[in-house]
Amino acid sequence: MGLFDVHAHLTHPRLLPEIDAVLARAAVAGVTSMISNGLNFEDNQAVAELAAKTPSVHAAFGLYPVDAVLPEMLADGHEYPREASPHSPEEALDWVREHADEAIAVGEIGLDGYWVPAEYWDRQEAVFRAFVQAALDLDKPIILHSRKREARCFEILQEMGVKRADFHCFGSRVKLARRIAAAGYHLSIPANARRSESFTRMLETLPREQVLLETDCPYLPPERDLTNEPCYVAGTAAYAAELWGVEPAEAQAQLESNFVDLFGFTP
Repeated sequence: MGLFDVHAHLTHPRLLPEIDAVLARAAVAGVTSMISNGLNFEDNQAVAELAAKTPSVHAAFGLYPVDAVLPEMLADGHEYPREASPHSPEEALDWVREHADEAIAVGEIGLDGYWVPAEYWDRQEAVFRAFVQAALDLDKPIILHSRKREARCFEILQEMGVKRADFHCFGSRVKLARRIAAAGYHLSIPANARRSESFTRMLETLPREQVLLETDCPYLPPERDLTNEPCYVAGTAAYAAELWGVEPAEAQAQLESNFVDLFGFTP
């Protein structure tokens, strides 16, 4: 059996310069599969390069929801801690379609109501729908960002007939998370679960068949002063075993089965 991280950003500047050490620590922790999620045109290319030379790293290509409208936001005077890509969302989508055989999922994509003001939501949703349709056409699962737009993301997935999706780092009410799980979607729990009441509650009450592991590294570490990385999913798996009242091997077997259910191969 192997552990996995379904939502990592291994091409992030805080991780990529030390990627060999990051991967070595993951291997020691028993992590055999990591999905690095692309954020925009350039990051998708970087993810593809890393995955091509690293057997334990799998690519997911997408467009971060803020990037879908970032040029317009910056032009209108809104602040954001990163520059916009010179490539349009349409160019990013074309690239994802052209390189689909190199990816196991489309992600991360979705909606964001935290950074993105409401006046850009229609445009953001149009871009999201285009990427969802691409995932359906390519028969790829979706890795979903839904910050402050969780219910709307859920509505769109159901409306468009999506069957395979993971809600990464779900931040809304646990009651809504249960509805999402009941609809057949997965939810991945970050490495900060022990210090998060909501993620603890999700681990306790969601159907175990719908739970996955993630880090969102380098963000959301198990302790605030750490840089997060894939090795820390081992702690989340152990925490799941504690909350479920089962042996670690049984929890890991369940989590591995969930991964296979969504992505179609053993981690």
